[in-house]
Amino acid sequence: MSKKRIVVGEDDQAIRGALCEFLESLDYEVIPAGDCADIREVFKNSSPDAAILDYSLPDGTALDLLPNLRQSYPSVPLILLTGNGSIPLAVQAIKEGAEQFLTKPVEMSAIAVVLERALKNQRNLQKQLAGKAREKRESVDPFLGTSKAVREVAQQAERVCLSHCPVLIAGETGSGKGVLAKWIHDHSPRAEEPFVDLNCAGFSRELLESELFGHEAGAFTGAVQRKMGLLEFAQRGTVFLDEIGDMDLQIQPKLLKILEGKRFRRLGDVQERQLDVRLIAASHEDLADLVRQKKFRSDLYFRVNTVVIRVPPLRERLEDIPVLATHFFERVAVDLGRLHLTVADQTIETMTAYSWPGNIRELKNVIERAVLLATGETIRPKDLHLEFKSEVAADGESQLTFREIQRLHIQKVLDAERGNVARAAARLGLTRSTLYNKMKTFGINTLRVQT
Repeated sequence: MSKKRIVVGEDDQAIRGALCEFLESLDYEVIPAGDCADIREVFKNSSPDAAILDYSLPDGTALDLLPNLRQSYPSVPLILLTGNGSIPLAVQAIKEGAEQFLTKPVEMSAIAVVLERALKNQRNLQKQLAGKAREKRESVDPFLGTSKAVREVAQQAERVCLSHCPVLIAGETGSGKGVLAKWIHDHSPRAEEPFVDLNCAGFSRELLESELFGHEAGAFTGAVQRKMGLLEFAQRGTVFLDEIGDMDLQIQPKLLKILEGKRFRRLGDVQERQLDVRLIAASHEDLADLVRQKKFRSDLYFRVNTVVIRVPPLRERLEDIPVLATHFFERVAVDLGRLHLTVADQTIETMTAYSWPGNIRELKNVIERAVLLATGETIRPKDLHLEFKSEVAADGESQLTFREIQRLHIQKVLDAERGNVARAAARLGLTRSTLYNKMKTFGINTLRVQT
């Protein structure tokens, strides 16, 4: 890596020489400048990483430079030195964009610490900006398509995003519930605050309770130090509880109490803390049916379903498949460096005719696999490897119900993974507990798939 480039703007030759020598000993590349004109020229030609500038220069002051430098080079930290420091002058310099304002004489070690901290802040800011740019580039529009179903979802989301009320997103696995939840947060008054998501199906009761509420050291065996819970991390932001229908019945009343009282306690703590979060929950199951089965508390159900948005499965919006497929194909082709690939019309037709039991997640995975493994210049229907489709065609059962389609698909994946539920769940885009529930629902015998 190249050295960090530091501009030293100082008209006193002795001080400038000492500063340059010291900074070079710290492995910085140093560019000296004696006045405002030199500093402007250096910035124009050298792309510095930081600058240490004397306040008083032969042709002006550092305050004369600050507005232009901050506008043209906003990410470069500027450290000012002066022999006649005053609080009003320091306040003015900071307001104009100086990173730090130091009064001479200054210890070289202090300059080194201030400079390193400024460069670290610069790196962190660049990472944040890069992360936001990447997140924006990689984000998925939950409303891609022209179907009536997806337009209705968009209208509902636009109406609720500016409120603070709880939202329940209903929809099958892989239909885009999490993407919609993030969109609602990003377009809400809490957009600049944290968005914290947790899949309730992936944890045992004890672990889920600890993840949500946090704990104090010694709260239970293995709690060797204090831990903040996700609710606390989400303060003033949004908490997204995916698959809330799988939440343990013993945790549900605690969550209800927190939502109603807006206060919580870490496990093992006696102090209550204020909580200001917006709840977005999601479930692939019918929560009302779970209430009737006494698997979900009715009081919590009525608390979380203030607004219900149903995300339609892909089979109910077949006209959107060409748009979604093209979007995912273009993105995956760029990521995998296969820009020369095209998609045959027959391939789009095949995708439109498929039932997509795994919904949008399955569509995305199929396209990524096709782009990665396609040997020709065009993605053909055979490159999609729609396993279940060929099985149905072979058996001549073109009139299968969606329930039968799901059962066949799960059975085939389990057989392919030799009964390994963890690998099959990952391949299907499900949690293990959800897959076990589906196996029980469809009467799939684990002994059979392990043979």
